[in-house]
Amino acid sequence: MKDGKFVVDAHTGFWDASKENIKNEYGLAFVETFYAFQTGFNPKDPKWTMDFDKEFRKVDPDWYLFHMFIRGEMDMAIISTQVLSDFYHTGFTNPKRNADLIKRAPERLIGLGGVDPRDPNAVEHMQEQVQVDGMKGFKWYTAEWRGESRGWKANDPAVFPCYEEAIKLGIKNMHFHKGPAVEPLSMEKFDVKDIDEPSSLYPELNFIVDHIGLPRLDEFCWIAARSTNVYASLAVANAFIHSRPRYFGEMMANLLFWLGEDRIIWGTDFPIWYPHWILDAFMEYEIPQDIADEFGVQLTPAIKEKIIGSNMARLYGIDIEAKKKAIENDEFSQRRTEFLANRSEYVGA
Repeated sequence: MKDGKFVVDAHTGFWDASKENIKNEYGLAFVETFYAFQTGFNPKDPKWTMDFDKEFRKVDPDWYLFHMFIRGEMDMAIISTQVLSDFYHTGFTNPKRNADLIKRAPERLIGLGGVDPRDPNAVEHMQEQVQVDGMKGFKWYTAEWRGESRGWKANDPAVFPCYEEAIKLGIKNMHFHKGPAVEPLSMEKFDVKDIDEPSSLYPELNFIVDHIGLPRLDEFCWIAARSTNVYASLAVANAFIHSRPRYFGEMMANLLFWLGEDRIIWGTDFPIWYPHWILDAFMEYEIPQDIADEFGVQLTPAIKEKIIGSNMARLYGIDIEAKKKAIENDEFSQRRTEFLANRSEYVGA
């Protein structure tokens, strides 16, 4: 809870980029790019940094749960999946590892599956990830390499059987990475334009665009204005809140103008960044008045409450009041109470 408000972090990762799991230099370059994002966007205070080898490369489950639900103020979180089987032996993240973590906090965690639609067995993998591993949505990574292929498009008819299988499985939420490129992947392959067609063809599905299509915000907004089942996830975008607060205000004003307050989703991209400082900064943030006046929008406390929790709760069918009761005295709530009572013992708390 953040000041009594329910919080869902819609973009987190439980990855393994350890030396043992990396296949080649591309796997190392990929996670090093993530770390460069962290060091580049962090507040200047060194207490926000993480050790690359000890903490960042392979996410420890206890460390994740502590920073998300005890030190952090998230009530629930969504764990993403990036397959990247050309770079990692067991994938950068994978549904079975996600499922193992979810067992530690089943009331708080939602897992996303992930398949490569170029895989001839993609539909079968989707079935297993939902029916066996318990995944509740899917994450799609259109710039992923596969052999000689350097990416795919969300509007390729060859991908449509995957959307149709998701509908059969009762899965509605399609999360797409549409934003910054990660070395060595191509930024062109993360272009947001290919969301336009499937979002129109499959109104039963929700297309959650992670990173709001950056640096293609204008194109994303025009697409989302047309397709009301397209949503904006703020992960990465909200990291600008410290380094370029006016730029962040322009992004928020555009999203509020084009999409409205009901289609903007909170996400921290933890563990690229610790979740607590971004949430604190967002709740204190105000769009500069001249920008707010130009767009005719405001970022009010009520709107922030929708963004950080209730919008995503609606997409995943979460009854917020029932969920609050379910977790009010669980392990993590108890440990957070203890943490707050003794937080002076924690460096940087």
